[in-house]
Amino acid sequence: MNYFRKKPLETIEKPTHLKRELKTMDLILLGLGAIVGTGIFVITGTAAALTAGPALIVSFIIAAFSCVLSALCYAEFASRIPVAGGAYSYGYTVFGEIIGWLVGWLMICEYLLANASVASGWSGYMNGFLDGIGLGLPIALRSSYNAETGSYIDVIAVLITFVVTYIVVQGAKKALRLNNIMVFIKFGLIALFIVVGVFYVKPENWTPFAPFGVKGIASGAAVVFFAFLGFDAVSTAAEETKNPRRDIPRGIIGSLGVATVLYIAVTLVLTGIVPYAQLDVKDPVAFAIRFIGQDFIAGIISVGAIVTLLTVLISMTYGLGRLIYAIGRDGLLPKKLSKVDTKTKGPKFATQIAGTVSAVLAGIVPLGKLAELTNIVTLMIFVILAIGIIKLRKDFGEPKDGEFKVPFVPIFPIVSIVVCIYLMIQLSLSVWISFVIWLILGVIFYLTYGYNHSELNK
Repeated sequence: MNYFRKKPLETIEKPTHLKRELKTMDLILLGLGAIVGTGIFVITGTAAALTAGPALIVSFIIAAFSCVLSALCYAEFASRIPVAGGAYSYGYTVFGEIIGWLVGWLMICEYLLANASVASGWSGYMNGFLDGIGLGLPIALRSSYNAETGSYIDVIAVLITFVVTYIVVQGAKKALRLNNIMVFIKFGLIALFIVVGVFYVKPENWTPFAPFGVKGIASGAAVVFFAFLGFDAVSTAAEETKNPRRDIPRGIIGSLGVATVLYIAVTLVLTGIVPYAQLDVKDPVAFAIRFIGQDFIAGIISVGAIVTLLTVLISMTYGLGRLIYAIGRDGLLPKKLSKVDTKTKGPKFATQIAGTVSAVLAGIVPLGKLAELTNIVTLMIFVILAIGIIKLRKDFGEPKDGEFKVPFVPIFPIVSIVVCIYLMIQLSLSVWISFVIWLILGVIFYLTYGYNHSELNK
């Protein structure tokens, strides 16, 4: 048995059945739709209050540095292997089938948990809004199963996940058109916060700058790393992009660069307006505007945040559907998942499965610590891809003219590996245990189903 059999690099680009219609700006906005969401509207406050204080901007820079190194690796892979599946396809080609499968298995975990987390968070905002107008749902229907509180299912999280799945099933261009509109609205809200808030900044609020010390900054980086997740969704769109070798790298690096600038600007203004210890709230951006007495603007930001958080759900559902399609096409998941709808030219069935499982997780399963599993899973993928770039250069040589090239190989990939492992070490033992269990389940599935049904058996 050869568990490390590979798809030859020169034969991997088969004619695609998906419709090529996306350009650079579509991809940048897809990435921004996935990245700029809960990170900027939720995580900034809690991370500043509990882990890093005003030095959270340094935490963001460390996390962004880690992601930029990984993004460079993604960009070269996407330029040289422009196929659906993203990191799964890259791992399959460079390391062989079992490693490729495990990367895909980790990506499925990443996207499912991200979807469930965002849907649950969106439900929380909506339940608050409904309570405010006297239409609140009963406790049993407000959150995931918890016998102590008497809750059984998060109805709103389930419904919004199915609505987003329906939108994504309509085709890439239609789904991303809605995503693009919401991203521009989101930018408007962030700009409004910065423009209004900058006049109320008090430099004394930045003192002490690092109240939790260097350890707090490192812990903060491990927490806010979650805020950058999503740029990898761009790489899953390779077979629906008109010029993937050029546009996928631009989409990845462009979206990550814009998001980094936004996070640092918002954190500076946020901690300058409100003393960091008071920022442990669910809606820190709106809270800061209320703190300075601008209640009307705070209301606009709150309502806008509720609507535009859907961009994360759209981007992640889109990426997960394309990932499942690519794995199904290779036979490692049931072949039916690789069927392409004749009308929309998209993987309809794979997207519906992705949406259904996400809805079940969001509606019934209490996430709790499992949300942190998203971080460790993604960091592990980044480590594998960094090693993969070194192996790609060794096995297949330098990129050709017109293909993206990671500078300073192997130095940059090695630094990426060290930074990612350092951030992984900051996470709790329970997260590591969950991570190992998920990996073991992936190995069992591959040995009992994937290997025997792989297309490479033919």
